[in-house]
Amino acid sequence: MIIRKLRLDRGWSQEQLAEISDVSTRTIQRIERGKKASLESLKCLAAVFETDISHLQEDQKMTNESISPEDRAALAKMREWMKYDDDGYIIDPSLNDEEREALEYVRDIKSFYSNLFWYLGMMAVLLVINLIASPGYLWVIWPALGWGVGVLFHGLSVFEVFSPFGAEWERKQIEKRLRKK
Repeated sequence: MIIRKLRLDRGWSQEQLAEISDVSTRTIQRIERGKKASLESLKCLAAVFETDISHLQEDQKMTNESISPEDRAALAKMREWMKYDDDGYIIDPSLNDEEREALEYVRDIKSFYSNLFWYLGMMAVLLVINLIASPGYLWVIWPALGWGVGVLFHGLSVFEVFSPFGAEWERKQIEKRLRKK
């Protein structure tokens, strides 16, 4: 709350504060929503606002103190059990790594089949509309080709025939990102 007030007092947007403080816009958004900030982020923001870090940390303490100790314990226990994967699914703590990978693979296949189902259904509807509206010209070929290419690449990626954004690509992107910091 303090950071938001200080930012608004100066007439800055979150993006402007992010640029001035060298803290990401997303981090500023999180802090303003009451999430805990790292010491490094608080140092950068304190320097920009020409204030003491302890002044900004008071806001963090107040946010945590506004929750009763019982609720805080219950939230901590819930967070411990409710871990999420990259797709937003709750991770079952009883699963081992191999089972989690299998579950993720099955979810990817499910996503592909859902995409394929919608593709086929929509193409059937568009074909009927095409045949009724303009039977002399099959314009339905164009959306079928466009969406069909997307479905094809999705299938190739899911069934690991061809994956341009696979594990190797992820590793390179992570290394590139870490070198920037």
